Amino acid sequence: MIILWILLILLLLFLLFSLITFFVVEHKSQRVIDSLKPNHHLYQDSEKFLASDLEERSIRTQDGLKLYAWYLPAEVQTEKTVIVADGYHSIRARFAAYGWLFHQLGYNVLIPAYRASAEAAGHFIGFGWLDRDDYLRWMNQLIEQDSSVKIAMFGVSMGAASAMMVSGEPLPEQVKCFIADCGYDNVWNEIAFKAQHDFHLPAFPLVHLLSFWSKIFAGYDYKEASAVKQLEKNTRPFLFIHGEEDVFVPTEMVHRNFAATSAQKELLLIEDAGHAIAYETAPEIYREKVKDFLKKYL
Repeated sequence: MIILWILLILLLLFLLFSLITFFVVEHKSQRVIDSLKPNHHLYQDSEKFLASDLEERSIRTQDGLKLYAWYLPAEVQTEKTVIVADGYHSIRARFAAYGWLFHQLGYNVLIPAYRASAEAAGHFIGFGWLDRDDYLRWMNQLIEQDSSVKIAMFGVSMGAASAMMVSGEPLPEQVKCFIADCGYDNVWNEIAFKAQHDFHLPAFPLVHLLSFWSKIFAGYDYKEASAVKQLEKNTRPFLFIHGEEDVFVPTEMVHRNFAATSAQKELLLIEDAGHAIAYETAPEIYREKVKDFLKKYL
């Protein structure tokens, strides 16, 4: 009888541990990835974007959240706009250098704050799955303002997953292409990888429970949130970028993503680059590849 009680207590403690872990992973947090430091070689690009005359725009999501975005028009008027999607526990300022990259290339730039980020409304991070409808709304707003607009979507890490997940939805004809930098193939595999790699914990039963809690509180499970399944429905050209030394989103995932879509596609692997630092590792190679891809498809 004592053994049964001990087992029951251990089970309850593990359930509590899994629930706390879920809230740490997925609940809105004020903890953010640091902005670029002054000695970072992309810092000046970031500051140039942030010092520009940014327009604040907003949308209302299907579940009633009000989300905001920065919009910076190109120096020379154009109908071409790049939407920049940032990563997990990031804020828009962390990705301002990418905004400046696209601005320098001659495009209008829109950088939304994703739901449940430290600077946005919402309680649970969507890992790209909940965000896909939000980004569609940003696209539709651009189209409502100018039906001749041509749209590309670019994302890094979770933002890349958002781009891939959006790509499988019915899209307006104005959406022309996507760029995904170091995105995971699905949330289940990413969480399982991090559990094993960082904490030496097996997927069973922890990831099963995290996915269960996510379904209850956030409305989606981790296998449902799949970039691969969305890419299988994608028809738009895609540029996939990944660092060869990525140990946060393992490089093997980009090959699964690349194989999943039958649309026109290109792959750029950056030697010696870890997670989300492909641009800063090889800025000239990165810039030229992005420039050529957008020139071809946008």
